[in-house]
Amino acid sequence: MKYKLASSSWDENEKKALYDVIESNYFTMGAKTLQFEENFSKYLNVKYSVMVNSGSSANLLMVAALLYSKKFNLNENSEVIVPAVSWSTTYFPFHQCNFKIKFVDIDKDTYNIELKNLIDAITDNTKIICAVNLLGNPCDYHELQNICKEKNIILLEDNCESLGAKYKDQLAGSFGLMSTHSFFFSHHISTMEGGMISTDDEELYQILLSLRAHGWTRNLPKNNLISTKKNDNEFYELFNFVLPGYNLRPLELEAAVGIKQIEKIHKIVNNRRKNANYFKNKFRESKIFKVQTETEESSWFGFGVKFNNIEDRNYNIKIYNNSNIECRPIVAGNFTRNPVIKYLKYSIHGQLNNSNYIHDHGIFFGNSHEDLTKEIDYLHEMTKEAK
Repeated sequence: MKYKLASSSWDENEKKALYDVIESNYFTMGAKTLQFEENFSKYLNVKYSVMVNSGSSANLLMVAALLYSKKFNLNENSEVIVPAVSWSTTYFPFHQCNFKIKFVDIDKDTYNIELKNLIDAITDNTKIICAVNLLGNPCDYHELQNICKEKNIILLEDNCESLGAKYKDQLAGSFGLMSTHSFFFSHHISTMEGGMISTDDEELYQILLSLRAHGWTRNLPKNNLISTKKNDNEFYELFNFVLPGYNLRPLELEAAVGIKQIEKIHKIVNNRRKNANYFKNKFRESKIFKVQTETEESSWFGFGVKFNNIEDRNYNIKIYNNSNIECRPIVAGNFTRNPVIKYLKYSIHGQLNNSNYIHDHGIFFGNSHEDLTKEIDYLHEMTKEAK
């Protein structure tokens, strides 16, 4: 028996999509990318989506786009509030774009940003709140939207782990000014590498298009909000640079697979929820650990648990490692305890007690579109109190 963190959701449709791109001999960003972006926007019920080469790049592009918008007055004193538990590339783009980062504790049960601490952390310099939907679990977006509206703060969503999650029947990734999504192997849909930024804001959409590809105007519509195209000189517009951009373009191979994957998203998420219900019921009476509390409708990236004591966690990690049961820390744990923190311009609001508890007591197990009944039974059998 082996309980893996993730398994492939590709079948013959994805393989054929790859083969069709190979046969076309056109590999860089093109028609398939545009089609996937349109299909993704339709699924998420947003106006615009921009595909990039990874979820981490999506975060970078989302943050960078804010700097070049005409709507926001952001500078080196601007502050962003983030939860202390997330993946590294939630934070690094804010550092790379010279924002001040303020870490706030998480809720001990949902693992998402704790709203009372968040409200207390807001100052006149707070310009952005970056909400992270952790391990598939959506945040309380009605409250977050009210806070941001009252304080005139930008709300961003890092939805890289939570495609398909819903809050009050609305999909996570459609609440903030912009949202990001990851299509890495272990995620709900996979293009192997790949990511997406989504928004309803036309100006930001066009900034994203330019920043994604060198900062040039080539991919912008004729009439756009960030440059004036020369009507009589298309040749000039091929290499007309207006923003200090990147090269974060995806491949047509990835987009072609994405088109097939997004067609399966409802089935994939439904099956993950079935696994989650079985997992929660199986461990409902556990004396060893407590399962992450679901907010509204999680899409269950994985099964986060926190052990009652460190000894039980360490003891069981050894058992799992010796029993072909794959497990990992809760994302990056309390990120402020990582050595890289010394390079960031940051502050910590209050005590990160819950983040520390998750760091020391938490792990997560994988979820899948496949039936994991046998694997969960096996995990239940192997989980034991420390001697």
